[in-house]
Amino acid sequence: MTKRRELFSSLGFTKREQGSIKIRPPYYKDESDFDKCKECNGKCSIVCDEKIIIIQKDKTPILDFNISGCTYCDKCAYACEFGVLKIEDKQMINADIKIDMLKCLSWQKTMCFSCKEVCLEDAVKFLGLFRAEIDYEKCTNCGFCVRVCPVDAIKVE
Repeated sequence: MTKRRELFSSLGFTKREQGSIKIRPPYYKDESDFDKCKECNGKCSIVCDEKIIIIQKDKTPILDFNISGCTYCDKCAYACEFGVLKIEDKQMINADIKIDMLKCLSWQKTMCFSCKEVCLEDAVKFLGLFRAEIDYEKCTNCGFCVRVCPVDAIKVE
């Protein structure tokens, strides 16, 4: 899988920015609670095994799917001392994962299963060997598929 990414990177395909989308850890109840993060030293990012929790300038945490995906391991919620992230508020990640058919290699009749190979929920399906689709009944919005796509066809909204 790594060699495939290196090949496409060498051809000029690069990772895109997440932009202004704030993808929060999946353990909060209200966006306004993140004001309490100003008093914290970012423990949630330190305990994250996947290292996807990034502390922004305003000291609030966001997830960066260009690094990896979320395993919903609960460690960030247990580490939160200010009650912003709580186990009892666990929910799906506030993102929609979509496949851009115009960029997706499988939609262009090139066999590529990068997104399917990393999907822990088997939520990526193919019509035959081509035409990747996300089964939203199974998808947890974990983001593991985002980083591995060699042509950045997986979008986070």
